[in-house]
Amino acid sequence: MPHYLGIDVGTSAVKAILVDERQAAVAEADVPLQVSRPRELWSEQDPEAWWQAVQSAVEGLRTQNPSALADIRGIGLSGQMHGAVLLDEAGRPLRPAILWNDGRSFGEAEELRHQHPELSHAMGVIPMPGFTAPKLLWLARHEPETFRAVRKVLLPKDYIRLKLTGSAMTEMSDAAGTWWLDEAARDWSDAALAATGLTRDHMGDLVEGSQPSGTVRPEVARQWGLRDDVVVAGGGGDAAAGAVGLGAIEDGSAFISLGTSGQLFVTTRDFSPAPEALVHSFCHAVPGRWFQMAAMLNGASCLAWAAGLLKADIGDLLRQTEAAYQAPSGLLFLPYLAGERTPHNDPHARGVFFGLSPETRQTDLVQAVLEGVAFSFADAKQCLAQAGTQLTHAGMIGGGSRSTFWTRIFASVLNVPLMRYEGSDKGPAFGAARLARLASTGEAPDVVCTTPKILETIEPDPRLVELYAPRVEAFRSLYRVLKPEFARM
Repeated sequence: MPHYLGIDVGTSAVKAILVDERQAAVAEADVPLQVSRPRELWSEQDPEAWWQAVQSAVEGLRTQNPSALADIRGIGLSGQMHGAVLLDEAGRPLRPAILWNDGRSFGEAEELRHQHPELSHAMGVIPMPGFTAPKLLWLARHEPETFRAVRKVLLPKDYIRLKLTGSAMTEMSDAAGTWWLDEAARDWSDAALAATGLTRDHMGDLVEGSQPSGTVRPEVARQWGLRDDVVVAGGGGDAAAGAVGLGAIEDGSAFISLGTSGQLFVTTRDFSPAPEALVHSFCHAVPGRWFQMAAMLNGASCLAWAAGLLKADIGDLLRQTEAAYQAPSGLLFLPYLAGERTPHNDPHARGVFFGLSPETRQTDLVQAVLEGVAFSFADAKQCLAQAGTQLTHAGMIGGGSRSTFWTRIFASVLNVPLMRYEGSDKGPAFGAARLARLASTGEAPDVVCTTPKILETIEPDPRLVELYAPRVEAFRSLYRVLKPEFARM
């Protein structure tokens, strides 16, 4: 029986999943990763650490199900978007990769925005410091010797592709987040590349996410115990791969991804840019589809941060907070631990608890964190509405979706029904496995990318919808008041 391997190079972990031809998971593995923050606003990882984690994950799959691993026909790749992996002539990293939640190139992003206003429409969004293009402008000014040595700029998952196939390539959905891709043409933009001192020669070749990008190199195939004809699919950036895993490939399909970061994602049949609303309009991982997305830098990572601070287990905190929950919290939490993208484009924003008193309990803090993340998605919903997309319902995926309690908060804050799906926490890795199958078999995307079984639909609570509305407004007001202080920090 043929099997397919999906690999997701996340920020906090590499996740790998083996699925059979019925799309059932037969083995899964997670290998944790660490982020380095050597300076204020910086966020980096060593690309070699990704490769080592991938090798460890594959070894874990082999231990669980050696026969399935030996019979894989295709590998799909997904990963954190926007990261700058800078390679020399020999294909070696010149420095640690600069990640999506790195804010050092804020000035360069603003410069691109003001000097090249005509490009934002074609690129699908205004330039932001998390994107790849401003990072290269920063590099040219602050590390000029490294910039001059750059021969290829790859995205995180595509460094793994280079290790697997020997080819420097990417696909449309991940390239979309660089600010170098002409989204409508699904091709590199020479004008955008020139604005950052680069040419097409610095970029990988482009394929669609469901197309083959090469085959596994013989030495890797021998090491992993694979067949000699395993196809590596184009794959997808984590948001698009998550959509593929959820079957969100048709016009109007919507979901919330609550992982380390957060996304509110809606598939579109046409390219529908709305840069003025800070909405990302990007190519999807399947041909002939695009998506609109509001992207938040802080998702379930806020809960993990709070659990670490309180030295408590996340599951225990959620159970205790749910038991104590009666109404919206009197506290407010701004979840901007790593700055924010949508709707503020503010790398200087920081996390804030507001309203503490001697009576504040641990469960009050946790509830405020859960609500603060949900309030940031209310901002995201508002941005999509400004871009002409009304959210009427959505799926819920990512690690945060495992909590029914948190999903209920989200449903009432957003005032839309939310669906939790079977296997929804598998997210981008499962979508990558689907793309592996498409590249291997040539099947039509709608045959493979079906919607998983709905575990439950959570409707908004009318009483809580009414009570949460003024808290969302207070949340927005608190950011506006504090924004000048963030800039002075």
